[in-house]
Amino acid sequence: MQSILGTAKELLAPALHPGGTAADFTMGNGHDTLFLSRALPGGKVWAFDIQPAALEATRALLAENGAGDNVQLILDSHSNLDRYIQTPLDAGVFNLGYLPWADKTITTRRETTLEAVEKALSLLRVGGVLVIVIYPGHEEGRLEGEALQQKLSTLDPKRYDVLLHRLIHVPNCPYILAVERRK
Repeated sequence: MQSILGTAKELLAPALHPGGTAADFTMGNGHDTLFLSRALPGGKVWAFDIQPAALEATRALLAENGAGDNVQLILDSHSNLDRYIQTPLDAGVFNLGYLPWADKTITTRRETTLEAVEKALSLLRVGGVLVIVIYPGHEEGRLEGEALQQKLSTLDPKRYDVLLHRLIHVPNCPYILAVERRK
């Protein structure tokens, strides 16, 4: 089996095409931003984080890899995505939790994440995919995951498919919620 982050990329890949649009709603170290940038030549990627260190780490990773001409780095909460994105999205990714090498008390929060997911879903075009990686190993991550599962379980099954991908024998391992817009 591949890693949870490998699975996340595999779920995103069918929605990505040259000239497309995507958002990394939690840029962190920039790995998802780099993946999206490379997958969307001639397209547009928006990447959000509230920590200047994340923005600088992402900028450096993009530069090291000769990528990022199609990326807009945004130092702001993902809950404010509608201030920056007005066009339909082919894909979006949330890699929740905290910046691994930084202050672990600064985490994504369920209130802003729920708001951001709702706004992202409203921008998702038909065939578009939203992937959310959840880390329940800390209290806010556990609560965030529960709130997201509750919210996404209410989506209209005629308009959306919602997937839960999780190892059932490891209770606190990261897991994925993925949403595809059907119509």
